[in-house]
Amino acid sequence: MPAPPSALRRPAGLAAPSPRKHSGRRVLAMLVGLVLISSGCALSRLQTAASLARNAQPLQADPPGAIHRLLIVGDSTGVGTGASTPSHSVAGWIASRHPDWRIENRARSGAKCEALPAQLEGASPQDTVLIMCGSHDVLRLTGRDELHDSLLAATHQAARIAPRVILMPPGNIGNIPLLFAPFSWWMTERSRDLHDIGKAVARESGALYVDLFREREDDPFAREPERMHAADGLHPGDAGYALWADALRREAGV
Repeated sequence: MPAPPSALRRPAGLAAPSPRKHSGRRVLAMLVGLVLISSGCALSRLQTAASLARNAQPLQADPPGAIHRLLIVGDSTGVGTGASTPSHSVAGWIASRHPDWRIENRARSGAKCEALPAQLEGASPQDTVLIMCGSHDVLRLTGRDELHDSLLAATHQAARIAPRVILMPPGNIGNIPLLFAPFSWWMTERSRDLHDIGKAVARESGALYVDLFREREDDPFAREPERMHAADGLHPGDAGYALWADALRREAGV
């Protein structure tokens, strides 16, 4: 039986990550949460985010005589949390462009990339798998190796059911209105790491990669936060999802 990716990369004699390291991540994640809650009206926005996540419904489509099968997996960005209606999510924009496509959406709000294999489990053969994940791994401080291995396992698993796999992590988390310097700088660095890992995984697995990362000065989410974000200042709104869907069309032809 092949060794897991993390074992393949670990030099001989190097010990596995210690529980103390994971404990440190938990402490850092708690600190991020405290900063979010203490920053202005962040508590109210977090409550709004929770409400949006509870009420969000992933768009799915099953037209008669469908000519293409698309499976979406991932987190709240795959669900479309923050969009005014499911039709204004990325899946909704795809459905409007391709009314003869069957769209199955297994994305779940709050999911980390480690949940992707479970979302893919038991899926029927597809033509395309779209993976939209990474927000919670940035915010909840998933380690680089763990994130790499989760994405690589997911892309390989997706490739077994579809000839085309598209990896589209979220944009620059450091530019969400809930975050202020210096934590916004930290989250930008973690977002940059996420995209570096995503590009590496795409090269290793043969997946297509859609790059949504933008530096603050080039990011519409930073320049026009009220228009691009939902009311919680965390998830994309209609305009944000439309921007991402347009990038998906340009870079992956979907």
